Amino acid sequence: MLELTSLIELQIPPVVRFGDGAVKSLASWTADKGFKAPFIIADAANKDRIDLLGLTNPTCFTDVVPEPSIENLDAAVAAAKGCDLVIGFGGGSAMDIAKLVAVMVSDEVAFADISGPHRAPARKVGLVQIPTTAGTGSEVGTRALVTDLATMSKVATESVHMLADVALVDPLMTVTVPAPVTAATGVDAMAHCVEAFTSKRSHPIIDGFALQGIQLVGKFLKRAVKDGNDKEARTGMALAAFYGGICLGPVNTTSGHAVAYPLGTRHKLPHGIANALIFPHTLAANAPVAPQKTAFICEALGFSASEPAEICKKAKAFCEDLGLDMALSAYGVDEADLPLMAKEAHAIRRLLDWNPADLSQEDIEGLYRAAL
Repeated sequence: MLELTSLIELQIPPVVRFGDGAVKSLASWTADKGFKAPFIIADAANKDRIDLLGLTNPTCFTDVVPEPSIENLDAAVAAAKGCDLVIGFGGGSAMDIAKLVAVMVSDEVAFADISGPHRAPARKVGLVQIPTTAGTGSEVGTRALVTDLATMSKVATESVHMLADVALVDPLMTVTVPAPVTAATGVDAMAHCVEAFTSKRSHPIIDGFALQGIQLVGKFLKRAVKDGNDKEARTGMALAAFYGGICLGPVNTTSGHAVAYPLGTRHKLPHGIANALIFPHTLAANAPVAPQKTAFICEALGFSASEPAEICKKAKAFCEDLGLDMALSAYGVDEADLPLMAKEAHAIRRLLDWNPADLSQEDIEGLYRAAL
């Protein structure tokens, strides 16, 4: 953990509009800024809700797929030619694609030219992010992930130029999200906070956002799953996801996401489900190295536990109580797949090097086996 006196930099959109009806301000903001050719990037769940944005005859790309590939990104870039404003409307996949399109559409660059840290060119178009799930927090971040199908790995790109001009966080956009998706995306938001909270590069500034995010999940996620029209619960989860997005900027995730990624790339598990399946096991694995913070996490989620086996059992029960099936085998993951996934996860050093516990490839394979 970094000291309070350690230098840290937070980068969030210059304008964040949070609360019921925030999305209604998009049309006036677009007009005030003088944008004439808005381009909306949406996923399948939102392609029939474009009219909610209040724009007149925008062009759209609604073919964003879960765990989007470089090919999916290239198709979006081609469709966006001539726009002056990119709008991400959906979950993390849509917003990540929107970030990348915004920095690629005006320059003849390929994804390989900008992938990695701080290589993306300055944007020549505007960028708005509108989340419709309470999960990734991508609306306030500078990172985007796409899958390289040749290597079956997620490739991260990070740049301040991918930060939105405005983030419109409207909890009303999430009330139609089905209960299973609400549960999975909510655990993803929690995982962002938990992993940042226990990271080797955690910082007291970020710890405040992280712990509040975990507490919000503990208080509101089950309510949002039980009743999607519970506006207070939906708002609480939107805030938890927002806090998780702030945590991702200067700190980022650790073992939970590294171990979850191969489940998405190889088995096409939704990102939230993958994180939920892994969460109890990495929380328990890190507990001996971060006992005090683990105790805070358990308390925030409504249980107490001290031994790793007990922590894993109760964290798993928390997820199961949301209606999630917590066995990898239930999602088609075979035991024979585990060694290769462990090798791939162990290679994600940008995350694992900051994990509180040093996990070997064999340790990671053991986590998969425990989750099977």
